[in-house]
Amino acid sequence: MRFNYDLEETKPDSSRSATPKDEVEWVLLHNHPVFTSTAAPAHQPTDDSPPLRNLLAWDGASRLYFWDSDDLCLHRISVRLGEPEPTSVFAASPSKILKPDVKLNFAVNKVSINRNGTAMLLYGSDGLCIMYLYGRTSSRDGTTICRTVTVGSQIYLSGTNVIRILQVSWHPCSDTHLGILSSDSVFRLFHLSSDLIQPEQVYYLQPVQPGRSRNATSICPVDFSFGGDHLWDCFSVFILFSDGSIYILCPIVPFGSVYKWESIVDIYNDAQTFGLKSPNSTAVSNSNLAISWLEATFPEIAGQTTDGADLSVIRARPYALFDASLSLQGPLRKVSRGEDEADSVFRGAECEGRAVSFLYNLVSKDSILVTAWSGGQLQIDALADEIQPVWNVGCPPRLRVDSHDNIHGLAMICESTPDKLSTVKLDQPLDSTLWLGHPPPLLRLAIVDLALPKKAGSDSLVMMFVDPLMLERIYTLHDGGIDSIVLHYLPFTSQNSGKNETMRTPSVHPVLSTCQGEFSSHSPLSGFVSLSDSFGYSWIVAVTASQECIVLEMKTLNLLLPLHVDTEKKSILPEDPKEKDKPDIIISKELLGGPKVVLVPQTSPNLRSVSADSIEGRSMLHEYFKLFHENYVEYAHKVYFELKHHGPHLKRIIDDQHGRLGGAKQRLLQVEEKYSDLEHRINDAVQMQNHLEERLKRLRSLPGVHKKPLSTAERDFKSQLDQFSGVELDALHSTVNALTARMKRHGQSPKANVSNQKKLVSRRKDPVQESQISQLKSCLEKLSLVNSENSKKVKIVESALRSQESSI
Repeated sequence: MRFNYDLEETKPDSSRSATPKDEVEWVLLHNHPVFTSTAAPAHQPTDDSPPLRNLLAWDGASRLYFWDSDDLCLHRISVRLGEPEPTSVFAASPSKILKPDVKLNFAVNKVSINRNGTAMLLYGSDGLCIMYLYGRTSSRDGTTICRTVTVGSQIYLSGTNVIRILQVSWHPCSDTHLGILSSDSVFRLFHLSSDLIQPEQVYYLQPVQPGRSRNATSICPVDFSFGGDHLWDCFSVFILFSDGSIYILCPIVPFGSVYKWESIVDIYNDAQTFGLKSPNSTAVSNSNLAISWLEATFPEIAGQTTDGADLSVIRARPYALFDASLSLQGPLRKVSRGEDEADSVFRGAECEGRAVSFLYNLVSKDSILVTAWSGGQLQIDALADEIQPVWNVGCPPRLRVDSHDNIHGLAMICESTPDKLSTVKLDQPLDSTLWLGHPPPLLRLAIVDLALPKKAGSDSLVMMFVDPLMLERIYTLHDGGIDSIVLHYLPFTSQNSGKNETMRTPSVHPVLSTCQGEFSSHSPLSGFVSLSDSFGYSWIVAVTASQECIVLEMKTLNLLLPLHVDTEKKSILPEDPKEKDKPDIIISKELLGGPKVVLVPQTSPNLRSVSADSIEGRSMLHEYFKLFHENYVEYAHKVYFELKHHGPHLKRIIDDQHGRLGGAKQRLLQVEEKYSDLEHRINDAVQMQNHLEERLKRLRSLPGVHKKPLSTAERDFKSQLDQFSGVELDALHSTVNALTARMKRHGQSPKANVSNQKKLVSRRKDPVQESQISQLKSCLEKLSLVNSENSKKVKIVESALRSQESSI
C-alpha cells in the first residue's frame, strides 16, 4: 500500500493545525482549490523580458510546496502518489498555509527546499531569504508563522550596492550551506547555522589575466552548479560564463558537511596509486598536495584500516592550505580529432546568442554538462577525463580564525593558468595527463535546437531539470513550454558495461506547449516539478501564470531501447532457440487474417435466368471462376507454401517445447522425491520446537527467575559481604573470642584487680608512666567500641548468610 501521510494535517491537534481530521479531503492534484484559474496572471508582464519563475518545490517524499505571489504565503500540500490508481496523484485539501514572520520587499521568482525539508529558499532578482518551515500557529486564521531570515544583507541588499545575485543553490552534502554566485564575479558559500551576514568561504574569480580579455562576456559569470557523487566531482563547482566557457573550482568543501566514507577512500587511494607513483615530478607534487589536504580535512582517512572500518559517513573539518589558493581550471576545451581542430577547441558558431543557464548531471560513470543558449540551443558535453584538484602555490589565502587558531572562514583569489591548457586528442592515452594540473577535456555529445518561438527584442531563457527517476532524461522549461531530452549515448557507461554502441543523438519530445503561433507570450509557466515514486511511476506538475495546475504522467519504459534491425548478423549467426523466451511469428498476418472478402459483381435481373450454355452465361461463369482463382486458390497456394516452407522451423519449435516439457517433468519428479525428506525434516523441526518450548516453560517456573535484579546499593553491599566472608570474617571471629575470654577473666577476679590497681597507683611516681596509662585506657575504650561494632557486623553477616542459604 502506497500511502504518504502528512502527520500535521491528519492529526487532530488544535495547537498545530486549525483543520480537524474529519475536514481533510483527498482530491486530484489538478483540482486542488489552491490551483484555481484566475482571469489574469498574478503579475502582468512588462516590456522587458521577465525572468523565468519556478514557484513549485517537492521534498522528495510526500509534500509539495507552492508559493502564492498574490497572498505572499507558502502552501504545503500533502500528496499521495499512485493511490488509488497507479497513475493518479491525489492531494489533501485544504492545504497548510505558511507565512513569513517578516514582510518581503521583493518579488519571489524561485523557491528551493533543502535536503532534509526544513528550510525553503525564496529568491528574487532584488532579494534573498530563508524561510524555516516549522513555526508557531496563529490563533487568528490558523496559518503557521515561520521564521524568515535574510542572507548576506550587507553584501547584496544594500541600498548603495549594485551587486546582483545570479544564481543560488543548496549544497548537496549539507543542509545548512548555501552557494551564491553574484555579478561581481565572486562565489560565496554561506553557513546558515553560524553566520547569516558574513560568508564562510569567498572565492574571487579571475578567468583571464587583467588586460588580456578578448571581450566583456568572458569575465561575466551567469550560472554555476555543484558536482555529483563521483570521485573529485563531489568537491567541484562548475561555473559558466556568458561566452559559454566553463571553469572548475576544486576542491571546495563546506565546513562540517558529510560525505560517504567509501567515496573518500576511493579518492584517497586514487591519489596514492596514480599520483605518487607517477614518473612525472609535477604529478607527484600535485598528488602530495591533494593527499595532505585530504588527511587534514578528513583525519580519519589516515587510519582507514582500523578507525574507519565501521564508518559509513565522514564529516569534513575546516582546513585550507596556508601557502596556496585554488586554481580556476579552464576554460574546458573540446577533445580534438586532429591537427585541423587545434585552433577550434573553443566553441564555434554552432550556438546563437549568449549562454544563459548550466546543468550538471551525473549518470552512472558519466559527468554530463549541459549549456543552454539564448538562441534556443542546448550544448551537451561529457567530461572525457577525471577532475583533479589544482592549487596555485605562492598565493596564500586569507583566513579568519579564533583565539584557539580554529578556522571559521577563508577567502582567496582564484586565477586561471593559461599555460596549463593543452589540446587533448582522441588517440592520446588519458594516463599521460593524470595529475598534471590540466583541466579535463570535453567530449561533444550533441547540440540540440529546441526551435523556440521568436521573441521580439529579447533573448530566450531556459531552465533545466533532471528527472529524479530516469537520470538520462532532462526537462527544459522555457517560454514555449516544456521539452524532454533523453540521452541515448553515454560513453563511459557504455564502455564499462561492455557494449559496443554507436554514438546516437538524443531524442527530443515536446511535453507541453504554451504558444499557438510564431510568437510566445511572456512567462507562460510559473512552476515546474518532477515527481516519482518507488514503483517506477513518474509525473510532471506545471503551474501556469493564471495559477492553473497541469499533471502529466511520464513514461519511462522503452525510452532508452534502440530501434534497429541488423540483417547481416541475423544471416551469419544461427539462432539459438534456448535463448529465446518467445518464438518469432512465422506466418504473416495477411495469411492469418484469411482470404479477402470478394464481392460478387452486380448483374442485371435479366441475366439471372440465362442458361450456362449461352454466351452470356459462359462469360458470367468465367468472371466468377476468375475471381475465385485470384482470391481463394491463390490464398490456398500461399498457405500451402508457407506451411511447407516453415515446416522444419515448426518441427524445431515443437521439439524444443517437448524438450522443455520433459525437463519440467524431471524437475517435478525431483521435487516429489525431495518432498518426503522435507516433510520429515519439518516434523523434526516441529518436535524440536515443542521440546524447546517445554524446556522454556520449566525454566520460567524456577524460583530464581522471577526475582528482581539487585540495585546498585544492594550490589555494593553484597560485594562487601563477599569480602567479609572470604578473609575478614575469620579475623573478626578470632578477635571476638579473644575479647570474650579476657572479659570473663576480668569478671572472675574483681577484688584482686582492685588491690593490684591500688598497689600500682601507690608505686606510680613517674609522670611518663601516668601518660602511658592514660593512653592505654583510651585505647581500651576504643577497642571496646570496635568490639561492639564488630559484634553488630557479625550479627548482620550471620543474618545475611542465613537468608542467602534459605533462598538457595
